[in-house]
Amino acid sequence: MEAIIKLNSQNSIKKYTRSLARFQSLIALFILCFVLSILSDKFLTIDNAWNVMRQISVNICIATGMTLVVLTAGIDLSVGSVLALSGAITAGLLRNGLEFPSANLYVGFTILGAVLAGLLIGALLGVFNGWTITRFKVPPFVATLAVLTIARGLTMLWTKGFPISGLGESFSFIGTGWFLGIPVPVWISGIIVLMAVLLTRKTRFGRYIYAIGGNENASRLSGINIDKIKIAVYTIAGGLAAIGGIIVTSRLDSAQPNAGITYELDAIAAVVIGGTSLSGGKGSIMGTVLGAIIIGVLNNGLVLLNVSPFWQQVVKGFVILLAVIIDKANSKNQ
Repeated sequence: MEAIIKLNSQNSIKKYTRSLARFQSLIALFILCFVLSILSDKFLTIDNAWNVMRQISVNICIATGMTLVVLTAGIDLSVGSVLALSGAITAGLLRNGLEFPSANLYVGFTILGAVLAGLLIGALLGVFNGWTITRFKVPPFVATLAVLTIARGLTMLWTKGFPISGLGESFSFIGTGWFLGIPVPVWISGIIVLMAVLLTRKTRFGRYIYAIGGNENASRLSGINIDKIKIAVYTIAGGLAAIGGIIVTSRLDSAQPNAGITYELDAIAAVVIGGTSLSGGKGSIMGTVLGAIIIGVLNNGLVLLNVSPFWQQVVKGFVILLAVIIDKANSKNQ
């Protein structure tokens, strides 16, 4: 009888722990907002709320792609550099076009053409990441770290180390404009999230992503084309990083050679805080969105409190570490 009572008690504790783990990000966000609202009277204002949403839009774009990668038990450290290169390519083509002196030819670009070129660059770098990982069996950490360096170097070569500015009001609308009372970047990130949710929940491709992250060997034996899915996932991540780069470039009206530095850390933090396991196979896009909001609110709060940028990095580092520790603890309890 005592054994049965003890077993029921253990089951109740496990159920409670699982329920708490499911809502831990939401609880953390509520506590964070409550504390910041006490410490700063500027935090709970409409203008600041829109400011936070506009700032996290880029991270949501990047983190959505990162979520798909992490669900396959991978990682992409190159997204910040891909963001910078894609933004620089877009700005350079829009501002200067392409010149071919030997053929006495000049090719100009419309906003749509320049944006598509930037997206193509991001997607191609994603393809390269996926191909390197699947074809040569290079660990994702190493492969994407190499592409991080390559893309950063290409950005410096393209820009010659100088910003590309003066891109026009029409282009700046992407990063600073409003549509139906909502900032355009929020619309863009919202559409991306909606598409990613449908992709992961309603398609065979989404089920394959979870299956690969859960057990790659079993997925291969089930007939899933592992390499094809992984390349597609890294391609999507590269394309979404490019979208983030275009938004950043548009908002600043300038392509900065050093843009996107540490953006990969914010994206990984959003993914982990949102409950996606670094081991793969478990997590959700909406969890990542919640994680991105937490990171955005934290950044905003630290700025409002006039905390040094150097201490901000320290705080975010500890937040990432804490999120990983909680993830590991939850994995052991299941």
